[in-house]
Amino acid sequence: MPIYNTLCYFALAAILIAFVNHKIGKMQTTIAITAGSILLSLIIVIAGQSGWFHLEDVAAQVITDIDFESFLLKGILGFLLFAGGLGIELSHMRDQKWEITVLALLATLLSTFFIGIVLYFGCQTIGIPLNFIYCLIFGALISPTDPIAVLAIVKKMNAPQRISTQIEGESLFNDGFGLVIFVTLFTIAFGSEVPTVSSVAALFAQEALGGIAYGFVLGLIFHYLISATNDHSMELLLTFCIPTAGYVIADQLHVSGPLAMVVVGIIIGNWTRETGFSKESQDHLDHFWELVDEFLNGVLFLLIGLTMLTFSFHGEDWILMAFAIPLVLIARYLSVRFCYLGFNRFRTYNPLSVKILTWGGLRGGLALAMAMAVPAGGMVLPDKGIDVRELILVMTYSVVVFSILVQGSTITGMIERAKGLEKSSE
Repeated sequence: MPIYNTLCYFALAAILIAFVNHKIGKMQTTIAITAGSILLSLIIVIAGQSGWFHLEDVAAQVITDIDFESFLLKGILGFLLFAGGLGIELSHMRDQKWEITVLALLATLLSTFFIGIVLYFGCQTIGIPLNFIYCLIFGALISPTDPIAVLAIVKKMNAPQRISTQIEGESLFNDGFGLVIFVTLFTIAFGSEVPTVSSVAALFAQEALGGIAYGFVLGLIFHYLISATNDHSMELLLTFCIPTAGYVIADQLHVSGPLAMVVVGIIIGNWTRETGFSKESQDHLDHFWELVDEFLNGVLFLLIGLTMLTFSFHGEDWILMAFAIPLVLIARYLSVRFCYLGFNRFRTYNPLSVKILTWGGLRGGLALAMAMAVPAGGMVLPDKGIDVRELILVMTYSVVVFSILVQGSTITGMIERAKGLEKSSE
């Protein structure tokens, strides 16, 4: 079946799940779609094992043909991050700029090494000889919070302003730093050259700083183009060019396309919105990109659930899946708590800030896409015949699913309590 046809069917399935949830369910839409796709995957697997019908191999091949990694990283990610950037209020981000920077850089680094070290010693204890470098790779890809999951679930719950700005800003900007850590460790594990301090610094400057600079230039160009026309359709078409051609050019320039899209989105959503769009056009802008965001998120979260069909589970997989979830949560809590030891010396924050940032630091498709980038056959565990890529994938999947289904669906109460504390202190 052509990939386009497959994606059309997936889009239909995602919208139908969302429709049913809207009519009879109470879950947030992306959570409902993920839960529905996981349930569908389980039905296919159980039916195959029971001899009713055998679709798991066909379904797994369909998912594999789509190439989840390229579909997200080279396709829809630019749209989702640009749409997310449009909704960021620059005044709030300026107020929290140091907190966002520290969380995006220091918290990600601390979490990466904590996860890597604990996972390594844990694996040695239970008799799974996983090399330290692969433990660090898992730590690097799972530590950054996912902007797609955060914006799709947490942002819509109207958390207290400072908490909301921190968690949104961190998720949008930690991609660049997380990518540098991941690529550096990936090169050590699978590359022929050993990274040096200068090469890592150059990579960070090119990817992260280059992406921000490119996004700023691109934002200025499209600000003036949009301001030069009063045609509503043309204004929207120009914004559509940003995550398409603009994102592709970023890839060709070898700078961070995700960071560039966030920067452009902030420029268009704050500066251009006020000076380049009429009131009617502002409404069109919001409605158009909200629709794009909802549609692509639906397809993405459906694919996250169906990805389970591509795994071949071993006993060691289940052990590491159960170990990875609490490990990632503890690492998140400790890294955020450490950052707040410094923050609290200069400002007063909501008492539930650390807990909400920990429980609301969701992981999603980006972590899964990076895990899929680990090459198959790079290392096979001796005497077990299990590919390291499989171990990293199933650990990542367990954390992502737990993050979306459990954390995403239970954080509402915590946010409501935080809002109540702020009202009582006024």
